[in-house]
Amino acid sequence: MSRLPYPSDLKNEEWELLRPHLEASCGRPPEHPLQEVANAIFYRIRTGCQWRYLPHDFPPWKDVWYHFDKWRRSGAWEEVNAALRGELRQEMGREKTPSAVIADSQSVKTTEKGGFEDTMVPRR
Repeated sequence: MSRLPYPSDLKNEEWELLRPHLEASCGRPPEHPLQEVANAIFYRIRTGCQWRYLPHDFPPWKDVWYHFDKWRRSGAWEEVNAALRGELRQEMGREKTPSAVIADSQSVKTTEKGGFEDTMVPRR
C-alpha cells in the first residue's frame, strides 16, 4: 500500500480474518489488491460517499463496485459475519452458534385498523 491510511482501513490482522472468505469467491486473479478493494468498500460505508466519489488513491470505483456486488450476491458478506460472530461467541465462552431464540410478540407493533382510511381529522 503506497498511500496514507484512512481511519476505515483494515489492519493486517483484520484482513487476514476476511481474506479467506473474500478470496474464495473471486474467479480470475484480481487486477487490484483485494485488501485495497475492501478498504475502499469500508471507506464508502464509513463516509457515505457515492461510488463515483471514492478517492483516486483507491482502485477505480467500477472495480470496487464489481467486487462488492459479487461478494454480496455470493453471500460472502453473510459468511464473514457468521464466522466473526462465531469466533466472538467462542471468545466469550459460549457455543459457536446460539442454541435458542426468543421471539417477543411485543417487538413488532401493528396497526389496530386496516385499509386506507384517514388517520387524522382534516383541518377546516
